Amino acid sequence: MLPMNEPSPTSQTGNPCSPPEAAEKRARWSPYVVGAGLGVLSWVVFAVVNQPLGISTALSSASSVCALPVMGAEAVAKNAYWTKHALKLDYGMLFLAGTFLGSLASVLASRSFRLEKSPAVWRDRFGASTAGRWAAAFAGGVIVMYGARMAVGCTSGHGISGSLQLALSSWVFFLTMFASGVVAAWLVFRRPGRGAH
Repeated sequence: MLPMNEPSPTSQTGNPCSPPEAAEKRARWSPYVVGAGLGVLSWVVFAVVNQPLGISTALSSASSVCALPVMGAEAVAKNAYWTKHALKLDYGMLFLAGTFLGSLASVLASRSFRLEKSPAVWRDRFGASTAGRWAAAFAGGVIVMYGARMAVGCTSGHGISGSLQLALSSWVFFLTMFASGVVAAWLVFRRPGRGAH
């Protein structure tokens, strides 16, 4: 019996002799197809609901439900942000749910779905501590959402919708996001000892 983080070689490829890389490539969509699909989706969303693609506003509105046990209903109701962005079933909330369901459908269709407490790339660099991985993921999520709300847009709102409309603020966000992502990936996942020579 294989550990949860180590899927069977036949579970993704159907061929025990196929290299793992082949399964990984089949589990990924072509970036050109995805880019074209996002462009078409943007047209449809603008035509139907006259709003840009965006998810961070809906996500932060949905967080009010998580705040209820901690802050209480009265405090949440008086919160200035949640008063302005009240939780409601609208396009943004449907887009949020659709993002999750679409991702789930994609991973199931590619037969690459598996439950894992910590990705292999994280375990190789930081060890197998599940608590450490989840704490880092939570902290990263808080920072990303705070930045998205401060920038009044996220990777979908600015990075897709704003940049395709040639908004200067969105291009500044987009380029800064990629540059900071490259730097963060280098700092976090670089191999120990590299660059010493």
